[in-house]
Amino acid sequence: MFVLAELKDNVRIAPELFGLKLPEAVRDEINRKLANKVLLNVGLCIALKDIVKLGDSIILPGDGASHTEVNFRYIVFRPMIGDVITGKIRSCSREGVHITLGFFDDILIPPSALQHPSRYEEAEQAWVWEYPLEDGKSHDLYMDIGESIKFRVSGEVFEESSPVGPPDQEVPSGAAGPSSSGAGTSGTTPQDANKTPYRIVAAINESGLGLLSWWVQQNQEEEDEEEEEAEGEEQEQDQAMSGEEDE
Repeated sequence: MFVLAELKDNVRIAPELFGLKLPEAVRDEINRKLANKVLLNVGLCIALKDIVKLGDSIILPGDGASHTEVNFRYIVFRPMIGDVITGKIRSCSREGVHITLGFFDDILIPPSALQHPSRYEEAEQAWVWEYPLEDGKSHDLYMDIGESIKFRVSGEVFEESSPVGPPDQEVPSGAAGPSSSGAGTSGTTPQDANKTPYRIVAAINESGLGLLSWWVQQNQEEEDEEEEEAEGEEQEQDQAMSGEEDE
């Protein structure tokens, strides 16, 4: 689920940080720059593991800061395809079940990857697994918000998102000039602003996956059945032994 990524960057240390030791200043700057950020095709950056190599520091003309080339290893959240993870249901929609891990929210289980058959209850805002019973009927198992759920990672999607500029400003009604109709646009469309840089696609359509409460209940029922069978066998053995003693 967590991996070590080997990265290289040119780290800028502002003059007010010159009082710190170079490794300490570099560590703080790298964490400030990368922590909780998504790197394209790398994953969600969590924290700096260690610094592998510090290059020479230089000061560029017109800039009082120092610039140091640094090789380092960073802890990154990027689960492998096939990993089984436990999270909590954040919300449900017609798109599927949205899962959160607390520090990462962009996990989606699409309808095709839910237990079959399932349906979406609009009034409850929840997906329901129509669990088949032996008598041919079904029992509704709701996927409620906040429930713990175990899922398998089936895919990942990285998208390059553009920086979001300031909100568009309206042009005064009396503004003149041929370009007034296009003034105030930031060049970032709403579609670009809503892009998720990294999201995980998951599945629960196999035995043992889904809400933990489903399988806890099933395991408890199986254990109860095994205990009843064991008690029955013990009673049969006791009866057999008592019959032999009578003979």
